[in-house]
Amino acid sequence: MSKLYQRSLLLIALFFCAQIAIAQNIPTPKEHFGFNIGDDYQLANYTQTEAYFKKLAETSKRVKLVDIGKTEEGRSQYMLIITSPENQKNLAKYKEISQKLVHAEGLTPEQAKALAAEGKAVVWIDGGLHANEVVGAHQLIQMAYNLSSRTDAETTKILDNVIVLMTHANPDGQELVSNWYMREKDPKKRSINGLPRLYEKYAGHDNNRDFFMLNLKETQNIGRQLFVEWIPQIMYNHHQAGPAGTVVAGPPYRDPYNYVFDPIILTSIDAVGAAMHNRMNVEAKPGYTQRGGSVFSTWYNGGLRTTTYFHNMIGLLTEIVGSPTPSDIPLVPSRLLPNGDSPNPVLPQKWYFKNSIDYSVSLNYAVLNYAQRYSDELLYNIYQMGKNSIDRGSKDTWSFSPKKIDAINAAAQAGKSTSTTAQGGGFEGRGGMSTKYLDTVMKNPANRDARGYILSADQPDFTTAIRFLNALIRTGISVQKATAPFTVAGKNYPAGSYVVKTDQAFRPHVLDMFEPQDHPNDFKYEGGPPIAPYDAAGWTLAYLMNVKFDRIQDKFDGPFEKLPYGELLKASPKALPSGSGYVLSSSANESYLAVNELLKGGAEVYRNTADGSFYVPASAKAKSILDKAEHGFGMRITAAQKPAKAVKLTPSRIALWDTYGGSMDSGWIRFIMEQYHFDATVIYAPDIDAGNLKDKYDVLIFVDGSIPAYNPNATAGFGGRGGFGMPAPETIPEEYRAHLGRITQDKSIPQLKKFLEAGGEIVAIGTATNLAAHLNLPVRNAMVELTGGVEKRLPAEKYYVPGSVLNVSLDKNQPANWGMDNTADVYFDNSPVFKLSADAVSSGKIKPLAWFANATPLRSGWAWGQSYLQDGVAAFEADYGKGKLFAFGPEITFRAQTHGTFKWMFNQLYK
Repeated sequence: MSKLYQRSLLLIALFFCAQIAIAQNIPTPKEHFGFNIGDDYQLANYTQTEAYFKKLAETSKRVKLVDIGKTEEGRSQYMLIITSPENQKNLAKYKEISQKLVHAEGLTPEQAKALAAEGKAVVWIDGGLHANEVVGAHQLIQMAYNLSSRTDAETTKILDNVIVLMTHANPDGQELVSNWYMREKDPKKRSINGLPRLYEKYAGHDNNRDFFMLNLKETQNIGRQLFVEWIPQIMYNHHQAGPAGTVVAGPPYRDPYNYVFDPIILTSIDAVGAAMHNRMNVEAKPGYTQRGGSVFSTWYNGGLRTTTYFHNMIGLLTEIVGSPTPSDIPLVPSRLLPNGDSPNPVLPQKWYFKNSIDYSVSLNYAVLNYAQRYSDELLYNIYQMGKNSIDRGSKDTWSFSPKKIDAINAAAQAGKSTSTTAQGGGFEGRGGMSTKYLDTVMKNPANRDARGYILSADQPDFTTAIRFLNALIRTGISVQKATAPFTVAGKNYPAGSYVVKTDQAFRPHVLDMFEPQDHPNDFKYEGGPPIAPYDAAGWTLAYLMNVKFDRIQDKFDGPFEKLPYGELLKASPKALPSGSGYVLSSSANESYLAVNELLKGGAEVYRNTADGSFYVPASAKAKSILDKAEHGFGMRITAAQKPAKAVKLTPSRIALWDTYGGSMDSGWIRFIMEQYHFDATVIYAPDIDAGNLKDKYDVLIFVDGSIPAYNPNATAGFGGRGGFGMPAPETIPEEYRAHLGRITQDKSIPQLKKFLEAGGEIVAIGTATNLAAHLNLPVRNAMVELTGGVEKRLPAEKYYVPGSVLNVSLDKNQPANWGMDNTADVYFDNSPVFKLSADAVSSGKIKPLAWFANATPLRSGWAWGQSYLQDGVAAFEADYGKGKLFAFGPEITFRAQTHGTFKWMFNQLYK
């Protein structure tokens, strides 16, 4: 044996000894937590997980721990950056390469290929967003350990070629859920059921619907890393549970997909999905289903996974079964026959937590292995998608949509085309129609995509427009500001206006926030029931926030300054006008915030009953508060004399309904109240049943799901101990027992009647408008048809409006509508629509506040049979005793996104 050969063997041995020593220094999960991740009846809380992540960062040169911000409950939210020690030294370089390629600005294809070859693929893996889906947070722990310690060839290649961003998506939720589960000493009694409150302070499950709005601290933290800082080429979002009779649902996903996507997104999802699915089969892990095997699509924007598509990222979602309490894969015979969606079915069997962890780790490795094999391709492709977006936004472009296809067919029908007579060089001989009908639609200048959008600084609620722009900026959109007055298309705009152009890499997201979504008519079969969208069908944020903008279809320019990516807009300081008093417009939501601060500070505030504006007499106290408001919120405050018709305001005593376990709708209103500085007390069914409500409160707010439907035959409320679906009081901590119970017809409704009779006011939103029937008001459901002389609810085959944006008309002079326009865009999800008694309206006891004035109210989304809505009332005000009921069918506070209809709640919260 040569000395050189002996030396080589020694070096190899020393290398592997060093690797073993490194692995031995890194604590295993069992050494830290006292159990293996995946052990039955065992969950780690976030306090323990945070400590473990810190240990990994301390003991492994592969791991860097980054605090990406605080949660809503004040915890640190961490992201682990895991890659080879050599890559760790050059993170700034690789982040810069990722940013350059994704924005694609000023890069030639050759330069992009060079950067792609030099860079490293960036892959995001998260867990724990929905905290009761406990597999997510725990696979994150196990995977972090594996990548920190394993020395096998696959892991080494991954670490050399990939930068892995492992992010905990909901620390507060893991702390709550794990502690709740582990509170029972007897493992067999442990359960995550019956959580006493939302596992995200305000949003609960809706935290996965906040990623284009980015209201919440956790989503802001995540959004900055995804859309501004690292901008990974692949992101993987872990959830559960898969459909019954399967183990995991994953990519690729079912149609429809959003038409604004670059096609490379869809084929890339297919490619990575195939790698994931194939690995499951190679490892003899059956039960993976895709496409039509589950409900998940790529239409919706707003989810952690789905918002990435609009930023040219490959977004992955898996939904897996599993719990620390052993469960079963049930028998679902229809799932046992192999097909293209599920080629390797799973048999019914006992299922353990470790099975789910093992599946999740394998799926992670499948994604990371794909990334390391195709690192340069992933980096180049995200550049190519960005370049495609820039190119499309720089020239006349026509995008297809269902409405445009309908227009082409209509043009052909009008032209009486046939499939056998060639006209205009078309394809009739092969079963098509003349291309001239295509041209009438897709070469019509009026149908071109926008080159950009201008938000004028002189619009009535400019501060809400700033909030809208900040939502765009947080998602990495490029925004420009006018440094001087300018003119576009014959219209003059003041300095300080903002411009959002579409010639940028994230053009799909820009279009999706400004343009209407055109959801296809999606039915199980012709004439059959509709297939529900995975979430909303339409959500155009500019509409929901009532932002005024001009859509520009020709190339335009001006004195525009491009703002740095991710830098939020802030109000510029302005001096208060001199005078005896100040006027704050009720058109601006921020005025309500300032009014609340004034009232809390002891300043006088009056409301002009002629137009709803607020008048504030000049004083040192008022000036001090308004100076702060002017600078902080950028409101317009004008000098004025006290109006002739002015009523002095005092803050109302506000109560907001909630329930044991937490209502997401109520949680979002809590969030809005805090943002706009309203004080509100959260109350529960027992508080209502106790009575004397008018002695404590002036206004009660009830949200969707709070008031049961009226039952003319009911003699008692919901049964059960603590209320229908509620845990037994002795099984939960004492602090939560006062939250148990539901609103009941026999106990709660009489107290609400007394409250109204005594002069109280109730704001009812969504199905809470059921209260009108309990009060015996002359109001009935408008969405019915006569069948055999009996009114029955319209079937979904005739009328179906899943979450979409509709337009309603209103009388802006009514006090409940102050500050609003003559029309409003509302979020509508098969929401209540009313028909009012003509006598009640003529007597003034009931006033319609908003109604559907025509047969085509759809603005964005899907509204099958929308003509049935015509003349239906969307909102009304009704007298009851000395009090009033304000009933709003649409979701006027939906996910704290619908700023355009916040005033419908705000206006009712003052005396």
